[in-house]
Amino acid sequence: MLQKLFQYQFLFEELVKRDFKKKYKRTVLGMAWSVLSPLLTLLVMRLVFTQFFGRSMVHYTTYLFCGNLVFSYFNESTSQGMTALMSNAGIFTKVNVPKYMFLLSKNVQTLINFALTLCVFFLFCVLDGITFTWKFILLLYPIVCLLLFNLGVGLILSALFVFFRDVQYLWSVFTQLLMYMSAIFYSIDGYAPMIRNLFLLNPVYLFIRYFRKIVIDAAIPSVWFHLLMAADVIIVLGLGCWIYKKYNTKFLYYV
Repeated sequence: MLQKLFQYQFLFEELVKRDFKKKYKRTVLGMAWSVLSPLLTLLVMRLVFTQFFGRSMVHYTTYLFCGNLVFSYFNESTSQGMTALMSNAGIFTKVNVPKYMFLLSKNVQTLINFALTLCVFFLFCVLDGITFTWKFILLLYPIVCLLLFNLGVGLILSALFVFFRDVQYLWSVFTQLLMYMSAIFYSIDGYAPMIRNLFLLNPVYLFIRYFRKIVIDAAIPSVWFHLLMAADVIIVLGLGCWIYKKYNTKFLYYV
């Protein structure tokens, strides 16, 4: 894969530039929306949910921001990745290029947006009185895992979308449900142990939980927590790569 990326480096760079420019085409604020959009969402969530869930919670704004930051990146990356093949059908049906490059370019573009928002998140941590420790370096682990997980989900969705256009509507409903199941604006501490363990079946919650443990609790998650995240990534990414390899030639007949 890396060898082919170097071989098609120019095309890959142009795809990333095109996706980034296309997103902010004809907007007044341009790249500023990468920061303003999650901030406005955070503001709305804080106004709505503080009275119900955040009265007794310390650093509730940071708690909210952690959840919104991770989920927004996951949602944007997978939703845009889903249409990566179809939106570039005019290219790979005429030129023999690795089809996963189109998905990678989408992921790089959303990763840039995530990085910009992450900088704002750290600024909020300062304003919220969060103490920065060396443990913040460990945030690289969930970020890398989330990047690979998004890539795996994108591979699966983009392949399914070629064959079944209904996927985009089903995914929209599913992500809405997933948002409420990821404990973004509420805490699961009051639930029974069995219910709390069920949340661990949600990979997105694992990423959110890792961020909160490091940033708010200044604690390092257990070894099995790291292994559980890695297992989710390996399974999803492996499945996505297998689907692309199996149906690589069939994509041409359905686009």
